[in-house]
Amino acid sequence: MLELNKIYHGDCLELMKDIPDNIIDLTVTSPPYDNLRTYNGFSFDFEGIAKELYRVTKPGGVVVWVVGDATVNGSETLTSFKQALFFKEIGFNVHDTMIYAKYDYMPLTHNRYEQQFEYMFIFSKGKPKTFNPIKIPTKHAGRKNTTSHRRFSDDLEKGSGYGKKVKKEKIKPNIWFYNVGKNKSTKDALAHKHPAIFPEQLAEDHILSWSNPGDIVFDPMAGSGTTCKMAMLNGRKYLGMEISKEYVDIANKRIEKHQGKTIGTLI
Repeated sequence: MLELNKIYHGDCLELMKDIPDNIIDLTVTSPPYDNLRTYNGFSFDFEGIAKELYRVTKPGGVVVWVVGDATVNGSETLTSFKQALFFKEIGFNVHDTMIYAKYDYMPLTHNRYEQQFEYMFIFSKGKPKTFNPIKIPTKHAGRKNTTSHRRFSDDLEKGSGYGKKVKKEKIKPNIWFYNVGKNKSTKDALAHKHPAIFPEQLAEDHILSWSNPGDIVFDPMAGSGTTCKMAMLNGRKYLGMEISKEYVDIANKRIEKHQGKTIGTLI
């Protein structure tokens, strides 16, 4: 029996077998990919993990899959899209294809434009049961909406909100920008011993968007523990798994700073 609010050391494909069906509200994770498939000496069984994620996810639950593509022999691998298609094949909906864009991307010397983003695929088991959209201020709040467009003819058609006052806020678009790097992705210096952390704010934004307080947030490839830390700080139960003992130790040290705020319970 697994305990919540804990990060387990081991192969997630084996550990997930101890998770009951249909119990996880939200998964936020980033797998090793392409030339990173041998991860600190370990391999990565994508298809097996994807199938287990479908089994353990609640109806209405969501999986946030943060992934990018390597360029090999002059061509992007498109591994990310192959994985998305497999998730769809086994029963998930591809609810959204989002972009994780980096203000502080690493400039490279090559014959193409600089690589600034990764994909954030939002997979859902049926219709998402939770959506708490992040909102941003509108540019013309309070003004009269005069939006019009041409759809099927040369004639202008009025938009659905035509004549109404523009609201103060609107739902944030699906391209999310973050500062990355030391003291930007996280202020936990220890976390940067992991080679590929994503920003704490990214994890928090998804946790707030797709789950509610008390829900179970899962990361089967927990790395330095970012998802688990942000789940805990936002009143969610968390469950992490990580195959590298080195990274489990890093994650637990980050979590220890906040221990006492959550109580372990069995699932």
